[in-house]
Amino acid sequence: MSGSDHLTQIEATLLSILQRDASAGAAEMAEAAGASPATVWRRIRALEERGVIGPPVRLVDPARVGRGTDVFCQVRMKSQDAAARAAFQRAVDAEPAILEAYSMTGDWDYLLHMVVRDIADFEGILMRGLLELDCVAGTSTLFALRRIKHSSVVPPGVPASD
Repeated sequence: MSGSDHLTQIEATLLSILQRDASAGAAEMAEAAGASPATVWRRIRALEERGVIGPPVRLVDPARVGRGTDVFCQVRMKSQDAAARAAFQRAVDAEPAILEAYSMTGDWDYLLHMVVRDIADFEGILMRGLLELDCVAGTSTLFALRRIKHSSVVPPGVPASD
């Protein structure tokens, strides 16, 4: 969203509902937003077209599918040239255990969040994946003891008037 692309109060309400339950019905959302179901669907389509929201998804509990270990891996690159960045991004995109990847400021170039089965699973990804890349100089790894808070809900911006 650009700085001039503000959310209306109705849109902010819809985003709040959809982030918590993407299967909410039009009537339920309309009542919460103080709008008609037709208005709700038009606003949702407009939010999709503007790129504010993507397709609805279902969240999976990693522990219940055998991936209960959260790993945060910091990566330092040997080079920041375009070819090195592209090779690293291809490797990150190809590894399904990597859920999030961030380009960082500071001592480390990237921060990766992974969900793995166990330490041996992570070791395979590290040794046969990340550290095999010519562009990677080194890594530092943190294992989460447990998840304290995990949310996919983005706080709303300041709504404009409807």
